[in-house]
Amino acid sequence: MLVLCYPRCTTCKKALKWLDEKGIEYTTRHIVEENPTYDELSNWYPKSGLPLKRFFNTSGNAYKEMQLKDKLKTMTEEEQLKLLSTNGMLVKRPLLVEDDKVLVGFKEPEWEQALE
Repeated sequence: MLVLCYPRCTTCKKALKWLDEKGIEYTTRHIVEENPTYDELSNWYPKSGLPLKRFFNTSGNAYKEMQLKDKLKTMTEEEQLKLLSTNGMLVKRPLLVEDDKVLVGFKEPEWEQALE
């Protein structure tokens, strides 16, 4: 299991603490130093079962500075995936990847259901 996270993110800290408390083994990857690639995102997005917009960190500064709220509506999925792969701060975190599962963001009930 791989968890892409940002060390200073409080939601990421909560997610890792939750995994530790459940005794679930995982590997972490710094989402900014080693941001997800286009190929990874193209693979993970369908496994998540979520709309691609959910992969964007809509509360982040990069998202706001780039005015993506309006721009995403006119972008293709490929353009959105390419954009996400350029900057880890654009990606919603934490991002948990395990075989056939991809969880975006940390909501304890969703993780509980998916991982137990």
